[in-house]
Amino acid sequence: MVTMDHMPAQHPLGSLKRLLLAYELALLLLVVVTGVLGGLWAYFWSQTTRESFRLGTLTDTSHQVRSDLFRQIREVTRARLMEDPAALELYRDYSRRIDQHFNGLRRHTASRPESLAVQDMQRAYRIIQHDMNNIFTDPYVVNRVVRLKILESGYEQRMVGDFEAAFAAFARLTAEQHAILERTMHRWTRLSPVLLPIPIVFAAGLVLLSRRALRRGFVQPMAEVIAGARRLSAGHLEHRLSAGGAHEMAELAETLNQMAADLAESRDAALRSERQAALGALVPVIAHNIRNPLASIRAAAQLLTHAESPAEVAEVQEAVIETVDRLGRWVTALVSYLHPLRPHRVATEPWAIVQAALILLAPRLQEKRIRVNERRCPEEPRVSMDVDLMEQALAGLLANAIEASPPGGRLILATARDGPACRLDIVDEGPGLPFEPEPSGLGPGPTTKRYGTGLGIPFAYKVAEAHGFGLQFSRVPEGGARVSFHMPLGEGAAVSS
Repeated sequence: MVTMDHMPAQHPLGSLKRLLLAYELALLLLVVVTGVLGGLWAYFWSQTTRESFRLGTLTDTSHQVRSDLFRQIREVTRARLMEDPAALELYRDYSRRIDQHFNGLRRHTASRPESLAVQDMQRAYRIIQHDMNNIFTDPYVVNRVVRLKILESGYEQRMVGDFEAAFAAFARLTAEQHAILERTMHRWTRLSPVLLPIPIVFAAGLVLLSRRALRRGFVQPMAEVIAGARRLSAGHLEHRLSAGGAHEMAELAETLNQMAADLAESRDAALRSERQAALGALVPVIAHNIRNPLASIRAAAQLLTHAESPAEVAEVQEAVIETVDRLGRWVTALVSYLHPLRPHRVATEPWAIVQAALILLAPRLQEKRIRVNERRCPEEPRVSMDVDLMEQALAGLLANAIEASPPGGRLILATARDGPACRLDIVDEGPGLPFEPEPSGLGPGPTTKRYGTGLGIPFAYKVAEAHGFGLQFSRVPEGGARVSFHMPLGEGAAVSS
């Protein structure tokens, strides 16, 4: 057995397991990068939205403080001057509401400047609140002069002047923060068309690199292994697969190469054994078919010594020539039988082959006065076959039928459609087959014919096998033998016995 000793090859792509691990890591990295970018983007927008909402809340709440403060001064003061009994309760309601607004401002502040600005507003409000308390506690507030002073249009502005300054400072602070936030959002919005394609480009690069690595390490080597395995299965055991790609693919290719080498050695050994068996089977037949003619020639030579007339000498010479010719025909048939057959197929009607064989055998048909009954299929299909080989095989089988038929007998030739095939039948009225033909028989069968070689049936089997046709021999109940060729319209049928 042939062995292929080799050292493990080093492959730059490494093993398939390592290649798949790199591919999985690349996908994982892609997921991580995409997730991080998406998370950062979501976090940014969340923080921006939250900050925008906070600044909006501070602005709205500060305006509510200012609005309630002006309403408190205006409504409560007038109610007090009118000596309305509900003035004090109205004053307290406004005070609680404004204190709640200041508590909301302190909760939403996020920096020291904001806290200081809220404290300045609240300090200014406490001063206003102190003046408002004096209105309720001063007994002279109902004095006409004091009333006129309070009702003046500039009194309210003078009273809240410090608060207005603190409010304006707080408004400027929130406006600046709003402007900073808008600039940040604008900058991120402007950068988003540049940042968003980054993970897409990165993903495309990873996919292309991974695909290229997988193609080089697995896809292409696997395709080459499959194509090489098909060639090996078709019988081309000399073909060798290239050991490329990942380490596992190279080992697979080397293993298949080793198997092909072993199968080639086994095939050669089987062929040698089969050849020896075939020669062993043919040697007795060859010896028999040569010994008998030699014995006849020797007997004829002995008769020449006792011949007394030219007629006897001529008869002996004719017998010798006939024996030598028979031996020559048998040798020619043996060479044809042993020669490998390679059919050259053409689409042909089977009846044309039958007619060509009958033309060759016309003298023998006339000699025995045999009538030919032709039954041709009306819609005979064309079959792919080698015309010369089929004509030679049919001529041999027809010669057998003619030789077996009695003088004045009948020979039936028929073609018919048999499903996806065409059937050709040869029926004679002879005594039947003297033996049971076998398609696997290596040696020629016995013959009792004057012009026979014993190789007609084996050669017909060989031609049928080369074409993928079926060949059957059977007995006819009324007497005689039937030979049937089963010719599929496609190729590849096995020969049946």
